[in-house]
Amino acid sequence: MADTVDALKKELVKQLKDGNAHAKFEDVTAKLPRELRGKKVKGLPFTLWQLLEHIRIAQRDMLDFCRNQDGSYKELEWPGDYWPKAPPPKDDKAWSKSVKQFLADREAFIALLEATDADLYTPFPWGTGQTLLHEAIMIVDHNGYHLGEMVAVRRLLGAWK
Repeated sequence: MADTVDALKKELVKQLKDGNAHAKFEDVTAKLPRELRGKKVKGLPFTLWQLLEHIRIAQRDMLDFCRNQDGSYKELEWPGDYWPKAPPPKDDKAWSKSVKQFLADREAFIALLEATDADLYTPFPWGTGQTLLHEAIMIVDHNGYHLGEMVAVRRLLGAWK
């Protein structure tokens, strides 16, 4: 059983970091001209900045939920707390800070998965049935979905491979 759990953890980490069938976060957010970060595309509701911030906020929320040992987790209000209001980032530092925070939070979540005492299957006592495995799959799925949207926006803006 331990070998199976270790293999599953390894696969989850691979999904979180490598993209596999999806574009990698690092590729989607790299080499993006600053003037396009907050540019609206006709017919689409969100800018690249808003999508970046949304996946950062949602991933952080799931990380905070999983680390809730002391009961300090505060549920965010949907949808307002999960989406930035402003279409463009305030400045280059805001974009860079968001990217760095996303990566740091992803590494923190991976550390939870890779901990020797990590239990993928037992529901968190503070949740409604969520497990570490559930949250990992949610992060993989949610990030993959919105990274795909970011690729589509970049294509429409002429800023993708």
